[in-house]
Amino acid sequence: MTEVVVADNITCMAGGRAVVSDVSLRLLAGESLALLGPSGSGKTVLLTTLGGLIPPDSGMIWVMGEPLEVTPERWRQIALVFQTYGLFPLLTAVENVEIALRAVGWQPDAARTAADEALDRLGLASFAHHLVVELSGGQEQRVAVARALALRPRVILADEPTTEQDHDFRDLVLDRLLEPTATGSTVLIATHDDEVAGRCDRILELQHGQLVTPAAGDH
Repeated sequence: MTEVVVADNITCMAGGRAVVSDVSLRLLAGESLALLGPSGSGKTVLLTTLGGLIPPDSGMIWVMGEPLEVTPERWRQIALVFQTYGLFPLLTAVENVEIALRAVGWQPDAARTAADEALDRLGLASFAHHLVVELSGGQEQRVAVARALALRPRVILADEPTTEQDHDFRDLVLDRLLEPTATGSTVLIATHDDEVAGRCDRILELQHGQLVTPAAGDH
């Protein structure tokens, strides 16, 4: 299978210590992966680095065979679902999705149509024109997922994307996140939830910033 993201010996420093230390991994086209590890193990830093938002202090990352650089062109292939959502609070839900599409070159009408469709698929059609400040935490989280999916990226990096969802919406979010693997996209989900991890093809485990032997049950 095609290697979509390759990380070789990446290390990320913060406060004088290695938050991510000498991590190497391969993400393949069409696969889903769960990234497990306790709070503080470096999961968020690793996702942010793989997404190109911060460069590693050492090591290399390639996306589709090309070195990852912090440029808008690379972002078009990678979408992140931030643990803090990263939404604009004084824009509506649909505007938050639409602005991300416009930023990568979508025309206004196409961006609005795609944004509406993405929100509808996450159960948010009736909240599309609500300001983010009017939404619940769970609704905000689903807007963030809708925004990532609307971009139709080759790689989705999702940081705890189900923490604010009840059982039914957790399953809906997972269904939507995993669907793009059927058309060759790669999905990496950082999670503490064993049931979420169980839906993924592979499980990786991060401990003290280092990738360790995959957790039990990895398949």
